[in-house]
Amino acid sequence: MDIRHDLAPPARVLRIALVTETYAPEINGVAMTLQRLVRGLRERGHEVDVIRPRLPGGEGEAALAVPSLPIPGYAELRFGLPAGRRLGRYFDQRRPDVIYVATEGPLGASASKAARRWGIPVVSGFHTQFQQYARHYRIGFLQPLVMAWLRRFHRHTALTLVPDADLCRRLEAEGFGRVAVLPRGVDGERFDPRRRDPALRATWNAGPRDPVALYVGRIAAEKNLDLFIAAVTAMRRAEPDLRAVVVGDGPRRAELQRRYPDLQFAGARTGEDLAAHFASADLFLFPSLTETFGNVVLEALASGLAVLAFDYAAAHRHICNGENGFVVPFGDRAAFLEAAVALAARGLEDLGGVRAAARRSTADLDWQHIVIRFERLLESVLPAVALS
Repeated sequence: MDIRHDLAPPARVLRIALVTETYAPEINGVAMTLQRLVRGLRERGHEVDVIRPRLPGGEGEAALAVPSLPIPGYAELRFGLPAGRRLGRYFDQRRPDVIYVATEGPLGASASKAARRWGIPVVSGFHTQFQQYARHYRIGFLQPLVMAWLRRFHRHTALTLVPDADLCRRLEAEGFGRVAVLPRGVDGERFDPRRRDPALRATWNAGPRDPVALYVGRIAAEKNLDLFIAAVTAMRRAEPDLRAVVVGDGPRRAELQRRYPDLQFAGARTGEDLAAHFASADLFLFPSLTETFGNVVLEALASGLAVLAFDYAAAHRHICNGENGFVVPFGDRAAFLEAAVALAARGLEDLGGVRAAARRSTADLDWQHIVIRFERLLESVLPAVALS
């Protein structure tokens, strides 16, 4: 299904229901990815209805908003309650050709069940490795049960979409049924080294020659921020002028901000403001071990940063070690710290070639082709007569 040079109009305009626990204005990788996909599908003429949990203030796009509750440990995020009857009435009034269930919560499960009753094909997304989160919240004993739930959930759908081939093979081996790859893209016009802002760097007390190490993402237990902090501490022994900036929000922010006043906590950032934060740094340290993909790795590469990450997900797919970034074996804490110190010791001038190569390596990752692949994957589950 190679669509690199195929930008032809769709074979048929589809009515698509997107069912998700998270969407803009919430700030996370899943919400951003879904918004990009929806925008791209609409630009190609498709109708897309967003079905999501109701937010307290009623903000955010929703063709149908269902009752919701806050996610434990993540008060800023909510999950939708089962809504089978409401979904059935909605599908009766505005029947979609296909449903994309992006998240595996109660709302997604009730949408999948309602779709089976109505004979509507369902494609599911595997956007978050919930089975790995259990051990970070002291409920590791539940990990097999979580995995069993995910397997059962996705086997009830016609196709499960994942962001890379390695995860595709793992889920197929785990018995998830039919799995296909839907890669991630990056907006190279937004995330661009030209957005570097000396005034922003000045707020971090960083001069032109002072290296800035950046982290972008949720500030939560599963993101392994303690390793980022340990790496920064070790790097400062080699480069005392190193600055460290954390962009994002989450349940651990207050604790870490109190314990580490020498770190710059910039809070959640979006749009061009986020792009300026990326471009105004020099190094991107990504210590997470629980990513399904890791969109921020692509955004850092596109912004021309020297990226250090564990060798899996986005980093494995897009970084050639030592050429356009740096990877270390998955879970090897000592190797991560050693590589971080080596980056600090090299200095910014010596990393210029790597940073230029990082930017070049994202040149072909435009969202337009990702959207067309998504369109084709949705079409693939429709009855043959539907496309005739």
